[in-house]
Amino acid sequence: MRLYDELSLVIPDAIEVLTLAQLSRGQEWRIQLCHDHPAHLLIWITRGQGLLQLDGQRRGLGTHNAVFVPAHALFSIDIGRQGIGHAVVIPEGTPLRLPQMPRHLRIRDVQVQTELTGLVEAAQREQQAKRSLSHDAIEGYAALMSVWLRRQIMQDEHIPPRRNAGARLSARFCQMVSDRFATGAPMAAYAQSLDVTPTHLTRAVKSATGKTAADILTERVVHEARNLLTTTDHSAQDIARHLGFGSAAYFTRYIQHHTGQLPSKLRKPKP
Repeated sequence: MRLYDELSLVIPDAIEVLTLAQLSRGQEWRIQLCHDHPAHLLIWITRGQGLLQLDGQRRGLGTHNAVFVPAHALFSIDIGRQGIGHAVVIPEGTPLRLPQMPRHLRIRDVQVQTELTGLVEAAQREQQAKRSLSHDAIEGYAALMSVWLRRQIMQDEHIPPRRNAGARLSARFCQMVSDRFATGAPMAAYAQSLDVTPTHLTRAVKSATGKTAADILTERVVHEARNLLTTTDHSAQDIARHLGFGSAAYFTRYIQHHTGQLPSKLRKPKP
């Protein structure tokens, strides 16, 4: 079984509501490092402020912000330990009508804020109660959340500003990272595919995200490595091969450099 196949087994097949702490499984790196999720996410922040990276751009994130992250879209969230929010996890291929693009909405109308909070809390109660037909009820609430989201996107105040060429390039690069991060391709290969020089790519991504293109690629690789080390029993050599490293020794040095720990120390302790 390939690593990708094994990971696909844990992809949720039903809609679920998680707190941000549950989404991160108590490990902040899971949402703070650039990564992509196999399911769609509707994230609703109810307290705190921080930073969001989405669609190749860095944005301020605060209370009553709604974030829609399509499946496999690169993103990261850093809202601090005082931040509170929920993530509605919607499996890819759902019949729900959802936006095609990532969206970040700042909701100022109190009634509109209350409406989404009520839907999320109602779905969460159904999930916790585990009554008969609870999955149907949760799907119904998720459908209403989809309507809520699409209604807000239609509002003039939420029409995103036109992005410049650098921001568009950053968005294309971030999507490419989601698709190719495990190939081991150097930054020059990404730049060549985007028909720009590595210097121009780094400058554009840095301007849009506050991070270099190499930083973003590194975060995605480190996130995947840490995820595999903590959720599977695969050897470091197998994980290194999966992520395009030439040797297990180089993988070990790479992980130690970027996390401060050896891969063996990142393993989840066995019960």
